[in-house]
Order: sequence, then C-alpha cells, then structure tokens
Amino acid sequence: QVHVVESGGGLVQPGGSLRLSCAASGSIYKIYTMDWYRQAPGKQRELVAGLSSDGSANYGDSVKGRFTISRDNAENTMALQMSSLKPEDTAVYSCKVHLLTSGGLRTFDYWGQGTQVTVSS
Repeated sequence: QVHVVESGGGLVQPGGSLRLSCAASGSIYKIYTMDWYRQAPGKQRELVAGLSSDGSANYGDSVKGRFTISRDNAENTMALQMSSLKPEDTAVYSCKVHLLTSGGLRTFDYWGQGTQVTVSS
C-alpha cells in the first residue's frame, strides 16, 4: 500500500511565497516521476511542475521563473517553492507520484488528497 500526503498550503497575499511538500510512503520500490498539479474552481486540472528521478524538471508556462520544484530521492519527498504568487495561482494543489511498488510488475500513479492554496489580499 502506498500513501501520498501533501502539506504546506494556506492563505498568502499576492507577491508572497509558500512552500508545499509531498511525501510518499509505503511499499515503494522505485519512484520515477513526481509531479505537482493544480485545479482551480471551474477549471481543468493542469500540470504545475514535474521532476523525474534523474533530476529533469519541467514547468507549466504560467509558473516558469516563479516556482521551483525539488525532490529528495532518499526520503521519497518533493517540494514546490512558490514565489511571486498571484491570485490566479489559487487552486487545490495535488501531488502525483509515478512509481513501482515492492514486488510489483508495473508502475502506477498515486495521488495525494491535495492542499488548498489561496492567494488573496
């Protein structure tokens, strides 16, 4: 069994910063990619940033230069440092982990419950 948990959301003023964390635990053999997605009310879920096990990162166009993704492979954790936040960054941020479980034969995606980020004055 695998658990994915996000933390660090909250209310922040425009221009402020916030750091989100994601931790995966359980019967994990290998994590391949760890991604952050977000979904605002009435909008489709979008990829915010992703990081592969070799350190290759990709970012959504709307967050490039403002957000930084990082991960600790030894701890199976990931972080998203968000700066220069805008009201349009308001959304539920979710962590997706693509991994192979111990004894597993194929990889699966595991999602966390999400954490709310609200950017407002």
